[in-house]
Amino acid sequence: MVFQRMGVAVLCLFAASLVAQNPAYQPDAGWRAPSDAAARPNPLASRPETAAGGRKLFVRNCVECHGKNGAGNEKKHSADLQLPIVQQQSDGELFWKITNGNLHRGMPSFSKLPELQRWQIVLYLRTLSQH
Repeated sequence: MVFQRMGVAVLCLFAASLVAQNPAYQPDAGWRAPSDAAARPNPLASRPETAAGGRKLFVRNCVECHGKNGAGNEKKHSADLQLPIVQQQSDGELFWKITNGNLHRGMPSFSKLPELQRWQIVLYLRTLSQH
């Protein structure tokens, strides 16, 4: 009886986690960074420890739509940041997207965040890739 209840509880938790994610995410093919922006290197690339600050910024600014693990929120149609199609983008592309947003898809601009904080978020996004 106890094992049966535990099994039901685990199954419910698993089902809830699937509902929160956005497994059907499809990127906006028209939302592309200009080539000069995509080519920008991350000035913090040699300082991976700054990703910890990026995590704090992510929690404060991004979790509502992308979830704690970055898998996206189906109800908000937000990007699954773990997907290879996202992770394969250059740091410059991700920075440009964070900076400019995509109002057509509900992604706000975070241009008001200081530039180095946006680069920290990019570093943190790299830690979300699926293994």
